[in-house]
Amino acid sequence: MKQLLFFIAFTQCSLMAIAQKDSSSVDTVHVGNFIIVKKNKGANTNANNSIMKDWDKTVDITIVKRNRTNNNISTNWWIMDLGFANVRDNTDYTIAQAGTYLKTFRTQDGKPNQNAYQLNTGKSSNLNIWVFMQKRNLYKHILNLKYGLGSEMYNYRYDSRISYRKDPQPFVFNDSISFTKNKLFLNYITVPLMLNINTNPSNHRSLNVSVGLSAGYLLQSRNKQISAERGKQKIKGDFNFEPWRIASIAEIGLGPIRFYGSYSLNKLQKDITKIDQSPYVVGVRFSKW
Repeated sequence: MKQLLFFIAFTQCSLMAIAQKDSSSVDTVHVGNFIIVKKNKGANTNANNSIMKDWDKTVDITIVKRNRTNNNISTNWWIMDLGFANVRDNTDYTIAQAGTYLKTFRTQDGKPNQNAYQLNTGKSSNLNIWVFMQKRNLYKHILNLKYGLGSEMYNYRYDSRISYRKDPQPFVFNDSISFTKNKLFLNYITVPLMLNINTNPSNHRSLNVSVGLSAGYLLQSRNKQISAERGKQKIKGDFNFEPWRIASIAEIGLGPIRFYGSYSLNKLQKDITKIDQSPYVVGVRFSKW
């Protein structure tokens, strides 16, 4: 018991000594995402005042939120993109029709053309789910390196009767029936790599611009069709698509609003098809940075 009373008395004396330090003393304590700053006011105290009153007169406590943007490496989990997908078609159909990839096209002149791949642009979409993205400081948090890992999904809705098959080799043809839904689905696992410029690192609402490249590997592709004659069909296969997709990518953000875009640097189909199509997308990115 004597030891306990001695400890309490010693603690009280220590608190009084701290409260009467020189006015220039400043103590800081880091607690999570906050900094607690204790300053000595240096005011004269009355000996008759209690310890709590003396503390109130002589100590100023300020709580300041720490700026997490100063971290050299920051991670953002589960980012989502939602955009519109389209294709730039540079195919020379005079050459393409001489191959074996295009079959049974019913057009006015009996030859395939760009109308065979006519898209419903309002319903052709891109959905990306990024498991994570990291930002690494390169220079004063103004210049950063951004990279990540995720899944890119493309849905191309056709207004034409084009169909994808593989029997035994992949080919496409203009079907004899109409479809209420005719969709090509492509799914890539993708790694993006970008240089990021942050115009004002201390302000989370500042302008951000990122440009770079992405590399994606084709995980699956399928042609989903719905018609009155055949009902719902899902035809799976690679259909002579390039397994790798290399694209130029860009992102621009102002505060919480972010836009992204990508353009394929290689063709969607293999050279053997004689089809020259380059997919591109634009959309909105839901990300905190």
